[in-house]
Amino acid sequence: MKKLFGLLAILALCMAISAPIVSAKKKPFKIRFSHVVSENTPKGWGAKEFARRVNEELKGKVVVKVFPSSQLYGDNQAIEALAAGFIEMAAPSSAKFVGSVPALQLFDMPFLFKNIQTVHKTVDGEIGDEIRQMFVKRGLGIKLITFWDNAFKQFSCNVRPLIKPADFKGVKFRIMSSDILEAQMKALGGVGLKLPFSEVYNALEQGVVDGQENTASNIYTKKFYEVQKYMTFSNHGYLGYAVIMNQKFWDKLPKDIQASLSKILREVTEKVREKAVELDREQSALIRAYAKKSGKLEIFDLNAAQVKALQDAVAPVYNQFTDVVPPSWIKKIKSM
Repeated sequence: MKKLFGLLAILALCMAISAPIVSAKKKPFKIRFSHVVSENTPKGWGAKEFARRVNEELKGKVVVKVFPSSQLYGDNQAIEALAAGFIEMAAPSSAKFVGSVPALQLFDMPFLFKNIQTVHKTVDGEIGDEIRQMFVKRGLGIKLITFWDNAFKQFSCNVRPLIKPADFKGVKFRIMSSDILEAQMKALGGVGLKLPFSEVYNALEQGVVDGQENTASNIYTKKFYEVQKYMTFSNHGYLGYAVIMNQKFWDKLPKDIQASLSKILREVTEKVREKAVELDREQSALIRAYAKKSGKLEIFDLNAAQVKALQDAVAPVYNQFTDVVPPSWIKKIKSM
């Protein structure tokens, strides 16, 4: 009996010693990444690729789960949810920060960026650094990590072909929640209505709005072309995304994990830029093929004189927002 009690005591001691070892096993950090677009878009592809890389390379330390197509939140809701800690990552369009970081409407300025390389010089340079500092100074609880491309936007509508400024008169366009985009439409003679991305197709189909502006990628993957009669390849504005993370979540990550995530995000960002160009080309071609085959959509390409006329029409927008977007930024970008 004494031997039995002795064995039990030894067993209990071993369990007591081993218990802390089992309980000390750390659970992986979980990242919920919410966005509003389809997976076959630059942002959708980037989120999926980021998750794949992290889940493979930081296995057991970090787990990323992506929620596309507004499964969790719309863009505006995602920013609030992220700041509150309900999700850890999101990539809303820059226009969605009109209330918190209004200067991000820089990217909504019509015909500002000459090409995609100019955009990259902007976000990778001093202006990008200044924007990141704005997030810090405002104490939003949001860390701005990087920017991801989509592409340049095109116009579409059901009223008439959009070639010259007069064609926009009275046309109701769905726009993102940007005051600059609203002013852009007004300058062209149209009306901008701010609606969530998830509601665009139904709004077009039901006639709530006559048209919209978006990239070929979003127009194709969300099938906006099915409910539009006319599309103009205008390349009038840039659409990109601010990749953000909850600041408290980031701060509690070990330094080595922060370094690994930063490295992966840098590399994925470069790939997203390449993918954005590829998808824009491919999906523009698919929209053109649909138009040719179906006869339900007419496509127009603007010549230099027509582009100049639209540029002149929206030029007053720049002077309306000097208190929102620093004129020094505009000057620097135009000189690039």
